[in-house]
Amino acid sequence: KLLNESNVLYWAKSLLNFTYEYIDHCVNAAPSPPSFQIPRVRFVDAGIALAFSHHSSNTQATSKQAPMADVKAGMFSAVYLLEERVTSDTPDDQTFTKFIHNKDYGPSLDEDEYGYDLAVFLAFTQHIQYAKTEGLAFISDYQGSTELLTDPQILTHREGNDLFGDGNIASVVDDFEAKHLCNHYCKWPGFGLKVYA
Repeated sequence: KLLNESNVLYWAKSLLNFTYEYIDHCVNAAPSPPSFQIPRVRFVDAGIALAFSHHSSNTQATSKQAPMADVKAGMFSAVYLLEERVTSDTPDDQTFTKFIHNKDYGPSLDEDEYGYDLAVFLAFTQHIQYAKTEGLAFISDYQGSTELLTDPQILTHREGNDLFGDGNIASVVDDFEAKHLCNHYCKWPGFGLKVYA
């Protein structure tokens, strides 16, 4: 499970980097810049850590203890996912926000809530990802701070393989064009995106 989670994070980082490259290319190629700023966020750095046993475990247990697994010296005994800590300079020390849930097509926040503007931008990144992968995949379950994101899901069509884990909801991908509400980022002509609902 941890390997799958780290794999999803790896692919989400790549997909978000691709999205920023597309945005930067479009802004630089436009005859005039957009009237809005582009927020800059990234996914946390992370890695898998393996703990190795230095001693063989005692395989005998007392009557009050459950039997222990036979762990030999040099075998790995635990696996950990280590992630960069999500911190932020936010009002009221609010450091963790769910911007877009993996079952939604837009922000999980109300307009007056902290982070709403970033959530609108992240909905736009989904539009780019959906369009540029020809409807194959996009990042969802955007959460973290206004600087660092963590624990994403990648939604894609399920064709016999569950590529990105338990959070994949293929019906959200299937209904994207009908339910995604385009915002001012999506509608800026320089990005050349088809405007949906």
